[in-house]
Amino acid sequence: MSQKKILIQLDADSQASVFDAVVAIESEIDHLLQYRDVKAEDVRTLVHGAMFTRGPKELKNTAIFIGGTDVAIGEDLLKQVRSAFFGPIQVSVLLDANGANTTAAAAVIAASRHVDLSQANVLVLAATGPVGQRVARLLTHCGASVRIASRVLQRVEDLRASLSERDQMDNISVCQTSSKEELQAALEGVSVVIAAGAFGVELLPKELFVDADLLRVAIDLNAVPPLGIGGVDALDKAVERHGVTCYGAIGVGGTKMKIHQAAIQELFTANDLVLDAEEVFAIGQSLES
Repeated sequence: MSQKKILIQLDADSQASVFDAVVAIESEIDHLLQYRDVKAEDVRTLVHGAMFTRGPKELKNTAIFIGGTDVAIGEDLLKQVRSAFFGPIQVSVLLDANGANTTAAAAVIAASRHVDLSQANVLVLAATGPVGQRVARLLTHCGASVRIASRVLQRVEDLRASLSERDQMDNISVCQTSSKEELQAALEGVSVVIAAGAFGVELLPKELFVDADLLRVAIDLNAVPPLGIGGVDALDKAVERHGVTCYGAIGVGGTKMKIHQAAIQELFTANDLVLDAEEVFAIGQSLES
């Protein structure tokens, strides 16, 4: 008798995400167990329930997905999940709280289709948000020279210190973008810009976007008007506007969904996988080849 593929969804929100549940079901699992309002102190019991119900050879057929809207809480839940494991008795786990990992991976992959990121200067607007942080991480791993931007300089200074401490990266610079003049300066020499801000906040006005002479790719991850980059449509998918290849949030969304499903399927290939931003990105790259 074949083992059923069981995915356990841990969600810190008051209601477990319907979006994540639908994607999980579309990813050809057999059973989905959803837990909502999950606190750090709840995790060990839930994880042990997954670990001790199957023998070591069958544990690859049980996996955990960490969702929810708060990425910081999701990261803490991942730590709690990993601390509950011991030796070979563990199950694979995917972190994609608020879609941060799959969205960041899809954005960087979209950019890589049009420029050699190892030779590119890339500006990440609203870099201190959960998606922006992951975009910056993935870009640096691709060898890009990354400018992380925020309207508050201290926030990106703190982020650079955090990223450098984590991965010893020296290809990150910071800039403040609280005025038109600062935005213009941030865009100088940039071939790719990725806007990863909150819904309904314009980070790059159309006139500055149009006037950026060296810009080749613009990616806006905000689907709620006003969009993050003026002049880019949410539906854009490799659409040329003013000589720039543009992607909107929905245009990136197709790749994000493919990565999300592939990552869930990957969980069931072994019992010891931990899929965070870099691992999710590698899965996305494999889909492009």
